[in-house]
Amino acid sequence: MSVILGLESSCDDSAAALVTSDRRILAQTVVGQNSAHQPYGGVVPEIAARAHVEILPGLIEKVLSDAEMSISDVDAIAATAGPGLIGGVMVALLAGKGLALAAAKPLIAVNHLEGHALSPRLVDPDLGFPYLLLLVSGGHCQLLEVNGLGHYRRLATTIDDAVGEAFDKAAKLLGLPYPGGPAIEKLARRGDPNAVPLPRPLVGSGEPHFSFAGLKSAVQRAVASGDFQPEDIAASFQQAVVDCLVDRTRLALEGTDAPALVVAGGVAANQAIRTALAKLAAKNCRKFSVPPPWLCTDNAAMIAWAGAERFAGGLCDPLDVPARARWPLDERAEKVRGAGVKA
Repeated sequence: MSVILGLESSCDDSAAALVTSDRRILAQTVVGQNSAHQPYGGVVPEIAARAHVEILPGLIEKVLSDAEMSISDVDAIAATAGPGLIGGVMVALLAGKGLALAAAKPLIAVNHLEGHALSPRLVDPDLGFPYLLLLVSGGHCQLLEVNGLGHYRRLATTIDDAVGEAFDKAAKLLGLPYPGGPAIEKLARRGDPNAVPLPRPLVGSGEPHFSFAGLKSAVQRAVASGDFQPEDIAASFQQAVVDCLVDRTRLALEGTDAPALVVAGGVAANQAIRTALAKLAAKNCRKFSVPPPWLCTDNAAMIAWAGAERFAGGLCDPLDVPARARWPLDERAEKVRGAGVKA
């Protein structure tokens, strides 16, 4: 059994965790920065990076103390090395490098997206490779075949906004606080999902990718019209997102023999999305796996677990490994039409 210290700082959550190779979480802690970024309606990179510098050292000390361990008891250090806000990514990675050097421990540079991709395996020991992954977060919306550790084939991605970004933008239009996803979900519970006629971009087409920019614009027009209640706009927006995700995932399921459908990433915490995709998996006779909500949002337990999987495979990194603002899981995937910057 190995013990991995995981560090995460790719966006606006500072986190540290200790996880074992037999799937035990010995200690974990996450400190968010929502109050610092709420006045701006989104994450301000410099504010986030400075906060990580101030917060992360204390979190490392806390998890070691909570587990009644010292750094010498740890077998390896796993730190997010990208993708994300480069100033934030550098904080966890440099901290990991410093600890690895000082304690003579192996360093594992973890792709944040791989952390999400492997997170269901931390809590679901029966989930084996391969599986179809719907990765939905603030910066990404992708469908990938997960064929093994480090072996990913991208089937679809967003051609404009990521789904989490669309939630944040729709929330801002409705005057809701950041982060937008939980705020939209809460307001939508009081609304009618059929009250506002919103588009379902690419639904029913043979196009495998996602698009949410047009949906965001439609929400903007609905708000400006004054004809609809905010809760109805929220509910209708959420339902449109659900319909888009289900349609694109259905198309991907038809093209793969993967026995399981897995959903991960921050947006996977949304209960309406989880329920709809569980029904889709059952209809297609596939196992369905989704992490608990706390493991969907950014955290260090998933980074530590990804590190544990890589450590078991002998995949460690040199101390000069770089931080990366962009780091696709499938580096061979072709760019998609449109902006393509989310690929």
